[in-house]
Amino acid sequence: MIGEAQETPDKACEKARRELEEYMHGELCAEDASDIRAHLDGCQECRDEHTVGVTLSSALKDACKEAAPEQLRDRILDAIREAQAGHN
Repeated sequence: MIGEAQETPDKACEKARRELEEYMHGELCAEDASDIRAHLDGCQECRDEHTVGVTLSSALKDACKEAAPEQLRDRILDAIREAQAGHN
C-alpha cells in the first residue's frame, strides 16, 4: 500500500503512477483508491501526472463524440444499397 511507512517517496510515486490510469477510471478497490488519493494529496508531481491523464482522457472522450456528416452517412448507405442490388 502507498500509505505504508516502509515505502520511500520514490517507491510510493512508482506505485501511484503504475495505478493512476486504473484510479482515473474507477477500477481500483476502495483501499487502493484511497491510498492513491492520499498520495496525490501530498505529491505535486503525481498530482500533475493525474491532471494530465484526466485532461487527455477527457479530450479523447470528446473527440469520440464527433459524428460523421449526415451527407457522408447517406453516401455510404447508398453505396451499400447499390452493391447489394448488384449482387441480386
